[in-house]
Amino acid sequence: MSHELTDAQRFFFENNGYLVIENFLASPHVAALRGALAESIEKRREHEAKGLPQTGMTQIHGDKSTRIFYILGDHPLFLELLDWQPILPYVTGLLNQMPHHHASDAIIEHGTDLMERPMGWHIDGHDEGYRNLRPIPLLQLKIGYYLTDMTAGGQGNLWLVPGSHTAMYDPNHEDLQYPYEYPGALEVCAPPGSAILFHNALWHSSGIFTKPDGCREMLYYAYEHPWMIASQEHWGYPKDFYNAQLSPEQRKFFHGFVFDPPEQRWG
Repeated sequence: MSHELTDAQRFFFENNGYLVIENFLASPHVAALRGALAESIEKRREHEAKGLPQTGMTQIHGDKSTRIFYILGDHPLFLELLDWQPILPYVTGLLNQMPHHHASDAIIEHGTDLMERPMGWHIDGHDEGYRNLRPIPLLQLKIGYYLTDMTAGGQGNLWLVPGSHTAMYDPNHEDLQYPYEYPGALEVCAPPGSAILFHNALWHSSGIFTKPDGCREMLYYAYEHPWMIASQEHWGYPKDFYNAQLSPEQRKFFHGFVFDPPEQRWG
């Protein structure tokens, strides 16, 4: 597969606010990431139960469903995805030639835990999703990696409203609670290894579960412009993470002041 942003993909993204690339990660890579995620989730849940300090939040929803934040230091495979070469042409082509890291998190969800969960429609970004900048510009590019088979719906699949990143007002949230009936709403169904990229102002939500055996595992990475200081995650990692674990190329994704001593640079 060619990992270059095409004119057709750029046109689709700019008009629809999202882009799905199926089978973006190879099967062995997906399997390795799933193993890393299971290991990280187990450790995070244990730390949460014991009240031990963690780099980022851990949200536990039932017996198995968990969401963890600030994952770059949890496993080398998660850090590797930060500047994974096949994704960079899309990040630099759609957002900025010198992107900065904004956020990272991982999700494991099971229908047995979440059959009653409602939709949670929102847009991303600080200041209430940058609503004071209507129309809202592309300030953050989020990338989700599907680690499980989501070709069937009703497994907590990501939902979105194509083109809603250009809207000048918010949709009716009561209507959005019934996504299968909402005109234009799209359930993103894709095989494992697929990547979805979307605009910060695109209305989206994790979906409802319609069957108990449904399962969703995803990794999320978000990037922002280098002149933005909008990421709380930059303050969350220890100095050892910045000074000892990052490669020279990965250091470019963070502000210079997080290092010890600070680096004088813009990009």
